[in-house]
Amino acid sequence: MEQQNIPQFSIPQMRDFVPERLRPWILILFVLVYQFSGGVYLASVASMVGSTQLLSEDIRMAGAASLVGMAVFFAIMFRLKMAVKSRPTFMITGMTIIAANIICANTRSVPVLVLCSFLAGFCRIWGTFECNSTIQLWLTPKRDMSVFFCYVYLIVNVAINLSGIMSVYIAFFSTWQYMHYTIVAVMAVMLLLVLVLYNDKRVMPPLPLYGIDWLGMVMWCVMGLSVAFVCIYGEHYDWWTSPYICFATALFIVTFVVNRRRSMFIRHSYIFHDLFTRFPITLKLIALIVIADTLLAPEHVLESAYMQAVLGYDELNEISLNWVGALGSAVGCFAMWIIFGKRKWSYHRMAVIAFACITAYLAYFYFLIDYNLPKEALYLPVFVRSFGYVVLGIAVLTANTRLPFPFYFTQSVCMQNMFSAALAGNIGSAIVGRMLKVLQQQNYMELSEAVDSVSGAIHGNVLPLFGTLQVQALLESMKQIYGILLIFSLLMLLLLALRKSSMRPVGEIHPLFTTIRSALSLDMLKKMRAER
Repeated sequence: MEQQNIPQFSIPQMRDFVPERLRPWILILFVLVYQFSGGVYLASVASMVGSTQLLSEDIRMAGAASLVGMAVFFAIMFRLKMAVKSRPTFMITGMTIIAANIICANTRSVPVLVLCSFLAGFCRIWGTFECNSTIQLWLTPKRDMSVFFCYVYLIVNVAINLSGIMSVYIAFFSTWQYMHYTIVAVMAVMLLLVLVLYNDKRVMPPLPLYGIDWLGMVMWCVMGLSVAFVCIYGEHYDWWTSPYICFATALFIVTFVVNRRRSMFIRHSYIFHDLFTRFPITLKLIALIVIADTLLAPEHVLESAYMQAVLGYDELNEISLNWVGALGSAVGCFAMWIIFGKRKWSYHRMAVIAFACITAYLAYFYFLIDYNLPKEALYLPVFVRSFGYVVLGIAVLTANTRLPFPFYFTQSVCMQNMFSAALAGNIGSAIVGRMLKVLQQQNYMELSEAVDSVSGAIHGNVLPLFGTLQVQALLESMKQIYGILLIFSLLMLLLLALRKSSMRPVGEIHPLFTTIRSALSLDMLKKMRAER
C-alpha cells in the first residue's frame, strides 16, 4: 500500500525565488563539494611525508579515521535527519570541515590529525546524506533503492578519483596545503549559497536526539580504529613484537566484548545484539566485501610500487590512471542502473560479474606484468577493476534493504561501511604488504646467491647489479602475489558459479520519511516510559 503512496517531489527548504528545476542540481553540486572534502588527502601522502616529517602510516591512519567517522554515521542518519533542519545541518558540517582542513594543513600532531579527520569524515557523509535524501524522489520517484544506490556510487567513486587527481596536481605545482585551502574556499562559497538560497523551514516535526547509545558509538569507533591501527602500523612496528600493536589488539578485544555484552541488556544499543544472529545476511555481505577488498589490495600495495620502481613513472603519470578508474566506475554505475535497477537481474548474477572482473584484473597483471609494459596497457585492468568493484558495491548495499527499516537497515549499512570503507582495504593491504616483504626477501636472497663482491668472475662496481636484483626480486614477488590472489579469486568465482540464487532487487523500496519518523518516535517513547 505504501509503495503506491508516492508524494510529489519538492524542496520546500529552499527560498521561493530558486527555480524548481534548478534546486536538485544545486544539491548535486553540494554533494560534489562534500565528496571532494576531507581531513587528509591520501593521494598527496608523499608530499605530506616530505614536508611534515610524519610517517606515511600516520597519514594513512588519519585517512582511516575519516572513513570510520563516515561509517558510524549511518546508524543514526535518520535520527540526525529528523532532529536537525537542513540549513543548520549544512552550516554545522561545512564549518566543521573548514576547521578540520585548516587544522590538518598546519598540525604535526598525529592525535589531532586523526581526531580532525574523524570529525571531517562524519560531517562529510552527514552533509552528503542530507543532500541525497532530499533529492531521492527526484532521482527515483518509485523510491527504488537499486536505482538510487547507482547514483550514490556514481557520485562517490567518481569524486574519489577526481579528488586524488586534484590533490596530486595541486601538490605538484604548488604545495599540498593548497588542496586544504582550496576546499576551505569552495566550502565557504557553498555555505554562502546556503545562507542565500535556504530558508529555516522544517519539513516535519522535530524528533530530539534522545535515546542514542553514544557510549556504544564511541566504543565501535575505538574498535574500528584499533583494527585500522594494527593493519596500518603492523609492518612498521614488526607486528606483535611491539607493545603498541599488542595494546591495540587488546583494546579491540576488550571493546568488542564489552560492547557485545552491553548490547544484550541495553534497550536500544548502537548496534543491536541480534543483528548478526537474526539476520546472517549481514555477516555474508561483510565477508564478501572483505574478500573482494583483499583480492583488490594490489591496487594500493603493488601497483604504486610497480609503476614507480619498475616502470619509473612519476606521481602525475601514476595519478592519471584515476581518469580510467573514474570512467570504469561511471560505466559500472550506468550498467547497474540498466541491468540491476531496471531489468532486475539477480544478486547472484551481479556477484558473479563482479568477481569475474576481479579475476580478469588479477590474471591480466599475472600474465603481462613486465619491465617494458606501456602505460596504455594499464588502462584495461584499471577499468575492469573499477567496474567490478562498483557492481559488487551496489549489489551488496542494495541487499541491506531486505532488512527491516529503520533500525536493522541503518545498523547493517553502518557495519558494512565500517568494513568496506575503513577496514577491509587496510586488512587486505596488510596481508598483501606482508606477503610482498617476505617474498621479496626470499627472492632477493635466491637471486643474489651468485653475486659475490669478491668473486673473480665479477669485475668492476657491483652496486648497479644489486639495484637490478632488487627490482627483479620486486617484480618476481609481485608476480607470485598476483598468482596466489588469482587462485583464490578463481576459487571464489567457482563457488559463486556452483551456488544458485534467484533473489532479485524487487520491492527494495525506501519507506516514506513519515513512516520512518513514526517508528523512531515510537521507539523513543517506549524507552522514555521504561526509564520512568
